[in-house]
Amino acid sequence: MADRSRNLTASATEPAAPAGSTTYATIAAQIRKSIEASALSEGTVLLEGPLAAMFGSSRSPVKRALASLEEEGLVSRFDGRGLLVGKGEAPRRLKITPKMLMLDDEDGLNAKIFAWQPFYYEFEREIILRSVFGRARVNELALARHLDVGRTVAHDLLTHAREVGILQKDDGSRWWIVPLDEVRFENLYQLRILLEPVALTGAMEHIPPAKLDAVEVRLHRVQREFPAVPGADFDRLEADLHIDCISYSPNPEIVEALRRSRCILVAGKHIQLAVENGNGVDPFMEEHLEIVQALRDKDGEALRSRLIRHLALSAEKAALRLQSFRSSQVMADLPYVFD
Repeated sequence: MADRSRNLTASATEPAAPAGSTTYATIAAQIRKSIEASALSEGTVLLEGPLAAMFGSSRSPVKRALASLEEEGLVSRFDGRGLLVGKGEAPRRLKITPKMLMLDDEDGLNAKIFAWQPFYYEFEREIILRSVFGRARVNELALARHLDVGRTVAHDLLTHAREVGILQKDDGSRWWIVPLDEVRFENLYQLRILLEPVALTGAMEHIPPAKLDAVEVRLHRVQREFPAVPGADFDRLEADLHIDCISYSPNPEIVEALRRSRCILVAGKHIQLAVENGNGVDPFMEEHLEIVQALRDKDGEALRSRLIRHLALSAEKAALRLQSFRSSQVMADLPYVFD
């Protein structure tokens, strides 16, 4: 509420579409792309209900997306229910498929992940910044109503947040925010400092050179473009090293243990952006490049020392920012979170 709290500082850096775009705009962009590629042919009738089901959203953002496309002249009204692709063609009432919407196109959206993905970045940010102030319950129905989506989409959001480690589910199927304080930060970084060098050293012989090539390309690109880099690009770099490369470890038990600490990979970024008013994050690309070079050289000693140094520096910075955040910010009211 405005009288007892102010909103937490919003991130000025949103991830690339669709993750950081509004739902209706993302839906409009996908339909527009399908029309321009003739995947949706002239005369095809578009109905809000089937489209909402396909995109995993409520009808409201679909209605707004179609209105936007109507203003652009890509769809038009006719003497019947729905909107027509193009103008002047005889209505064709076809069953809309993922292929017609190019949802499974290489450069398009994936129908299975689209529904929750446009909401996740902001939802993750809100949950992480709320977790600094302690444990609280998240109501799935209230979340669905707040986002104007179905319960399935809200459930998928919560499930993904649990996989990251920022939410947990109790025996009564209630969702809870996992508190994030200095002790948990220290414990999670300690876990990674102990296990990640072992996991990455084990993965060293199994990571394809092409994978390391792709990681380096992204690191160098972000270096060139820094600081004008979307938050999603930093997430990708973190995942490249600390998730994807580690997944090549032959020890699945260590990989699973590390999975439970993934939340610190994103929590530090959100807290830093809030503390520094969205003015970007510290450049860590050079540290990652040094680690990638050790992987290429298959130099286990250099790999361990560089990785431990990188994690120790990250832990130190994270602790300072967490203290600064707690002392300078006020807990935000979230309509789907209850104390």
